[in-house]
Amino acid sequence: MELKELRRAAEAIAYSAIRAVDPEALIRKSVRLEGDELILDEWCVDLTEFKRILVVGGGKASASMAKALEEILGDRISDGVIVVKDGYAETLRRMKVLEAGHPVPDERGVEASRRMMALLAEHARSDTLALCLISGGGSSLMPLPSEGISLSAKQKTTRLLLECGASIEEINTVRKHVSRIKGGQLARIAAPARIFSLILSDVVGDPLDIIASGPTVGDSSSFSDAEAVLKKYEIWKQVPKIVREVIEKGTQNSIQETPKPGDKTFDTVSNIIIGNNQRAVEAASEKAASLGLRPLTLSTCMVGEAREVGTVLAYIAIEVARTGNPVVPPACILAGGETTVTVRGRGKGGRNQELALAAALRLSHVEQSIVIGSVGTDGTDGPTDAAGAIVDTTTVARARERGLDPLQHLAQNDSYTVLQPVGDLLMTGPTGTNVMDILMALVG
Repeated sequence: MELKELRRAAEAIAYSAIRAVDPEALIRKSVRLEGDELILDEWCVDLTEFKRILVVGGGKASASMAKALEEILGDRISDGVIVVKDGYAETLRRMKVLEAGHPVPDERGVEASRRMMALLAEHARSDTLALCLISGGGSSLMPLPSEGISLSAKQKTTRLLLECGASIEEINTVRKHVSRIKGGQLARIAAPARIFSLILSDVVGDPLDIIASGPTVGDSSSFSDAEAVLKKYEIWKQVPKIVREVIEKGTQNSIQETPKPGDKTFDTVSNIIIGNNQRAVEAASEKAASLGLRPLTLSTCMVGEAREVGTVLAYIAIEVARTGNPVVPPACILAGGETTVTVRGRGKGGRNQELALAAALRLSHVEQSIVIGSVGTDGTDGPTDAAGAIVDTTTVARARERGLDPLQHLAQNDSYTVLQPVGDLLMTGPTGTNVMDILMALVG
């Protein structure tokens, strides 16, 4: 297979993976109504036991999830508040869908979170059924800072965490301890209501307490852990003073900890994973096979520095092209997960674009037909309008023809500036879903 054919295949594989984790379809697969009984995965709920049904939640996919849920339950839903990223809203009859900032929280997110928590607190009774819709991006979209912490202080802390190279687990450990909604605290406000959280995972391994910072899950981390993260990445002294003070008070037991696993808060809470990165990778594999490529999945737990992962993926593809190991061409090597970027420059890009550009640099002197793609399933890669990028062995040469130095731009975290003019960005627009990233290496 030649480059043009491989590039078309890569794009088709990316779209197949995204369609496989469509939130509306996943809700319909996991939730159904049979008379007065609501079937939620393995649970059967008698709706006659509840005076009201509330729907709350946040994340990039939450509006699409809410739309499907409203189609199932209709007027049985009493009220609801959903908060999503700009451009991801749906028009619903029974719920308010509000837009807010992502990845850095804004005042709209704070107000949406206040409304959500006020609704739950008002109806925190055993005859209330609360359906919580959680997906990736929820941590940023549901910001409700701890007492005394301003939004600007939380914004600065978030930016520092996003730029220092911390993992999502580490970032959310801090977020949970400067919040009144994360780390099981939403469930604590709503107790003793019966809560079912329907969760679309965007975290490697699907840890419930990390996805959207676990608003309905017992928190296994502590204030001490949050302090350790900030010190590990040497940003403890850079975060606002009030954030340090709140965390220090927590370590001294002057502030109540987040509710932990086993806390009675969670006696009436059930958390259900309805979709994840594994399903997207499986769909990608199926599509690759249908296009005549031999698929091989490396991992759905891919993490690490984006440029380093891109380099490794390129060398694996080169090995396949030269020796047929570990799979004979034509082949499609797949992985899923979420890499990180340690920001050192002032350029424009995202982790998928940075991964792809790093891979392209390793492919620049290869004669075989190789295409590498890295795509965010949410349709947004970093603070850009691209979902990611699809590069090949000619990407670097095409960039240099335009007077660009890919290596220099990579050093400045400026992958978008290189990949946009050569046409190697993948622009899907908002997809309404979010299960991390799909990585692929196609070898002809």
